[in-house]
Amino acid sequence: MEPAAPSSPAPPAPAAPSSPSLSSSSPSSPSPPPAAAPGSAELVCAQGRNLKAVLCQRCGSRVLLPGAATFARRELLLPAMKKKAVAAAAASGGDVVREHWLVRDMFSFENVGFTRDVGNVKFLVCADCEAGPIGWHCLDDKDSFYVALERVAHE
Repeated sequence: MEPAAPSSPAPPAPAAPSSPSLSSSSPSSPSPPPAAAPGSAELVCAQGRNLKAVLCQRCGSRVLLPGAATFARRELLLPAMKKKAVAAAAASGGDVVREHWLVRDMFSFENVGFTRDVGNVKFLVCADCEAGPIGWHCLDDKDSFYVALERVAHE
């Protein structure tokens, strides 16, 4: 009997092309959901929707039900989270946030409030305790509401 030939390792699979960012794609063309970052992978299902409920970090009020939003990457500047009185006194400062839950219908929210217009933007806050801003809505795009992952809790 002849010895079996050693098997050669399989060639490496080609790398998948990176998905375009949400801000560079047109709203009318469907595109696959962007890959979730390692820290948020347990929050996103295969279809790109939220697996867990989205809650206010401060009071625990439910903002979104599971499956109500899609994961999106977009670089946005949100004012720093402060109490209402402190926020009025300090108009400057903020954080650049990149990972969001994108909600296409404002009636999908369980509990959210909106600030007065700041230019052409309304900020999203918790309707119960007014903590925020937890997200952002541009008045030019009536169907896009962004909730920053780092500004909310999940259960």
